[in-house]
Amino acid sequence: MNESAYAGLIRGHLGALFQGDTGVLASYPGVAASQDAFDMTAFGQPCRISPAGIFLGGQAEWGPRGIIVALLARHAVPDMVVEMPWRAFREFPDSAPYVGAFRAHTERILVPHVPALHQQQAAIAEAFQACPAGDDSPGDWSLIVAPLPKIMLCYHFYLPDEDFPANVTCLFSNNAHRFLPTDALADVGEYMSRALMSHLSLI
Repeated sequence: MNESAYAGLIRGHLGALFQGDTGVLASYPGVAASQDAFDMTAFGQPCRISPAGIFLGGQAEWGPRGIIVALLARHAVPDMVVEMPWRAFREFPDSAPYVGAFRAHTERILVPHVPALHQQQAAIAEAFQACPAGDDSPGDWSLIVAPLPKIMLCYHFYLPDEDFPANVTCLFSNNAHRFLPTDALADVGEYMSRALMSHLSLI
């Protein structure tokens, strides 16, 4: 799908959003409503939703991340977030066609960077307003992050040793599928992992 097709879809979602009742979106945690705009954080960056478009870090986003944000906004629901028990992506309805891509683009993409992520875990947690998952979590360390309002991810990182290579697993808050369709959830994981990787180059 080329950029113009993405842009058309985003404009369509935004048109439906601003022609309807925006009160539910305004009630989302972390969303600040103003005249004809909503401000929030998406993938660790300031995000503005307006009739003119989706803006991430002050730049217009007409690609896949814009689609994800527009979908979340247009289909806002009043459900509260249910965080636990955390769910693997494969547990969500109709996830089978996307499981392989999710594993490759959300989890395996981070594996070569596990030592660097471990070294910078405090700085990354601060940058993404993340928190540890708790002492009883699997792996060498874990990180809970909210790439979007009402969507939470829990990453478990395993450092390499003499017996096992590095590994990463990524779980979703229990009812994440209430706020985005399953294929979009797969994309959320990918773009959050890419945001973590991008941050490494800035430290």
